[in-house]
Amino acid sequence: MTDVLRRGRASLAFSFFTQGATFALLVTRIPAIQDRYGVSDALLPVFLAAVPILAGVGSVTTEQLVKRIRPSRLLRWAQPVVMLALLGVGSGGHLAELAVALGVFGLAVGALDASMNMLGVSLQRTYGRSIMLSFHAAYSLGGILGASLAWAGAHWHLALWVSYLPVVAVLLPATLVGSRWYVDGEPAPVADGAAGGAGGGVVFRVLLPLCLVMTFAYIGDSTVSNWSAKYLKDVLGSSEQLATVPYNVYMVTTLVGRAIGDFGVRRFGAVTVVRLGVLVAAVGFAVVAVAPGAWVGMAGFTLLGLGLCVLVPQTFAAAGRLFPGASDAAIARLNIFNYVGFLIGSPLVGALGDAWSYRGAMLVPMVLVLVTLVYARSFATRPDRYGGGHERPRTADVGRGSNGL
Repeated sequence: MTDVLRRGRASLAFSFFTQGATFALLVTRIPAIQDRYGVSDALLPVFLAAVPILAGVGSVTTEQLVKRIRPSRLLRWAQPVVMLALLGVGSGGHLAELAVALGVFGLAVGALDASMNMLGVSLQRTYGRSIMLSFHAAYSLGGILGASLAWAGAHWHLALWVSYLPVVAVLLPATLVGSRWYVDGEPAPVADGAAGGAGGGVVFRVLLPLCLVMTFAYIGDSTVSNWSAKYLKDVLGSSEQLATVPYNVYMVTTLVGRAIGDFGVRRFGAVTVVRLGVLVAAVGFAVVAVAPGAWVGMAGFTLLGLGLCVLVPQTFAAAGRLFPGASDAAIARLNIFNYVGFLIGSPLVGALGDAWSYRGAMLVPMVLVLVTLVYARSFATRPDRYGGGHERPRTADVGRGSNGL
């Protein structure tokens, strides 16, 4: 049983790693994609917005599919589709081909994100201790690798398909092999009166605080990914080369924070870790907003990575605890607000920056992230779930991986 769990954890971590690399290869080469297809500046936001919108559709569809198909099977086939769609983005030559490739990418990535986190939450429950942050640390590591490969491709002026093909050729068969060891869990027993009771349904009113936290976290994340370079260069007067550093530092500190975050959750509890992450992120936004120069601004972005990194993994884990009898459905719905935050964040900061100031715009995600403190108790392990003060492992058929599907 221990070997099954270890293989399941390792294979799922590799899936997170692969998705981090794949997504980074797409978003960091957007200028090259625009040039390849001749997408105008006016049309580009339409293409970019279509991906998270379709991903939301994919996540909603996944909620229905997992009633009949195990999440491991969805993940096993969604991930190759995402990678092949990435290759399609890099190898097409007409706008219609780009639209189809991005459409497939968006739908598949919604199913991929939802099923990946479903398996992560169920595996954490089976383990009986916090491991969710480690999966998202693997995602951050993949993102760093993908961004580095994208930089190399841009530096050497490689065609998009030349940059994408080796990555897909290596990671696609590796994920297919690794998918043999995914571990599915069964729904957890639900105490009378628990949120996941009454037939195991999801009460959206109970899930709503976590949906807001997810949205605010991704507004903060998209602010860093979309505006950190422009902010350092245009507001803080850095060089163009130095302006590329904050996002890389943010990714590294996100990786570090997630790598050690599970130990903090086990030692101090999820509520404490989330509150600390919120406060650190708020201080980071404040430092960025008042920074007199580029180096102080980079210190602020560093704090943002350490603070924001814990929110998304712990939000998924909290949804699994709130609805132990319907965690897959809860995670699929919660995952939609990942894309809501992504859609809102960048335009919000840009509009405020143009109408007011970019320093003032940085205070808005700071306030939104601080609102998470109001909902911090939603991250607690509820004693009435299992009649005790600690989360009990899921009664799962952990001896069976996904081979028998």
